[in-house]
Amino acid sequence: MIGVFDYTVILTYLSTISGVVGIIITMTGIGHPYCGILFLMVSGLLDGFDGKVARTKKNRSEFEKRFGVQIDSLSDLICFGVLPASIGMAQLRVSGILTEFKRGSRPDNYSLVLLLVSIAVFYVLAALIRLAYFNATCEERAEEAKEKGKEYFTGLPVTTAALVFPLTLVVHWFAKADLTVFYFWVLFIIGIFFISNLKVPKPNKKQFAVIIIIGLVELIATLFILYG
Repeated sequence: MIGVFDYTVILTYLSTISGVVGIIITMTGIGHPYCGILFLMVSGLLDGFDGKVARTKKNRSEFEKRFGVQIDSLSDLICFGVLPASIGMAQLRVSGILTEFKRGSRPDNYSLVLLLVSIAVFYVLAALIRLAYFNATCEERAEEAKEKGKEYFTGLPVTTAALVFPLTLVVHWFAKADLTVFYFWVLFIIGIFFISNLKVPKPNKKQFAVIIIIGLVELIATLFILYG
């Protein structure tokens, strides 16, 4: 079989599976969009450790390294590009905005729905561009890291979605207000940051630990919303 199937990519594959299941659940009406948020956070957690696990294998071939980079980006597009947009569309359905749009003649909210769907499409496209740029500049970034002693990301990393969007919907729940439109504006702003020239330092070990803690707090809050 083609591809790589050892432990160095297992977390990436599991992250992809989580993202795909989240998309299916949110887009088919099987579950509430908060279920999609749960799978988004699981994907984020797995993605946070896949690179570290892969680097534990000292004798990785160049093919395995290149494959790992490509498969990670493709997985990120599904989990942190398509899934957040799918959660937004599911939220439209739950809020009733999209239901009105589906009832035959053009409703009063036609322009609003068209705008929100366009934002979701833009967000996925921005994530795609960000990931392609990341892959195309990997050698340049490696040289820059050697010169400056610290690695930077150009544009907001797409994995930020695993922290931002869960927080948005947790606030949505506890505020007892319909923040559906607000969610889409967050999609738009994050999409802009994906393709901006913003320089984001790569987190060190302490910062990474803080990110994991924040993610776990959001995960507990989401589980409370779903099953509390």
